[in-house]
Amino acid sequence: MIVSVVVPTVGRASLDGLLAALGEGGPTEVLLVDDRRDATRPLGPTVPPSLAGRVSVVRGPGAGPAAARNAGWRAARGEWVAFLDDDVVPAPGWWALLAADLRVPPEVAGVQGRIVVPLPAGRQPTDWERCTAGLGGARWATADMAYRRSVLAAVGGFDERFPRAYREDADLAVRVRAAGHRLAVGERVVRHPVRPEGRWVSLRTQRGNADDALLRRLYGPGWRGLAGVPPGRRPRNVAVTAAALAAVVAAGGAAAAPTARARRRWRSVAIGAAGLAVAGVAEFGWARIAPGPRTREEVLTMAATSVLIPPLATAHWVRGWLAHRNAPPWSPRATA
Repeated sequence: MIVSVVVPTVGRASLDGLLAALGEGGPTEVLLVDDRRDATRPLGPTVPPSLAGRVSVVRGPGAGPAAARNAGWRAARGEWVAFLDDDVVPAPGWWALLAADLRVPPEVAGVQGRIVVPLPAGRQPTDWERCTAGLGGARWATADMAYRRSVLAAVGGFDERFPRAYREDADLAVRVRAAGHRLAVGERVVRHPVRPEGRWVSLRTQRGNADDALLRRLYGPGWRGLAGVPPGRRPRNVAVTAAALAAVVAAGGAAAAPTARARRRWRSVAIGAAGLAVAGVAEFGWARIAPGPRTREEVLTMAATSVLIPPLATAHWVRGWLAHRNAPPWSPRATA
């Protein structure tokens, strides 16, 4: 059985650790998909001697991990393609366990590895660390996911309308199963360390709400069940945002009201709506602060971002909903 490993990368330093771990086994080939938008300089990873001659670089389109993985599997020679992220570290024995994982019946089209996120000892994890730890329970995550190449070709690979590392793997799993195939979970393990990030990372990740909107357009209101995605906070985010907007509008109405009675009514509405918005933000903030380390910086960051996330998440959802309002199913491409 021939297996190809495809790793989309933007040249992060963690790539060296991944290749060092892969060098402990016996891969057929490792394809590094250079997805840097500015690739004028060589990618330059450290290739261990055991992988000499078996690592090649494929130029990616610079359009995100979905498009990069498509470039990788289309260039692969293996009948199975194992996707890894460039910031994971395969555990010892990963190759042997991968071979065992892929000894599956023909109806099984993909096998996921197990993802372990090491968390700090001696203190509670931060909000970002807990978000990363969620990968341990994610279904069909391409941090370590192997697919039959023939099935990837049949369904058209990853939907390149997903521009970031978010939901593109869940979407592929939905289409593979809709085509009549099964997916399984194997025994191989990768470690996924928590990537260092700034204190405002939770604001940046809200862009993923636009990708949720695409899934909703493609698969309807039951998309979370199909994709194995747990319930989110969207209804509460929308409610908090609506309450805040209502408070602002009512305050404006109070300022412009022609009579004292009208001003009192508008002020009552403004106070009630503002109270609902504050209560919603307080609930959200405490839900993020309570399980964390509760350091001064963490509490201040959670307090500030809990105010900003509901309207930001809602705005990204609306943006995605409008951008993908006529989105057709992803069209398979004919591949060799």
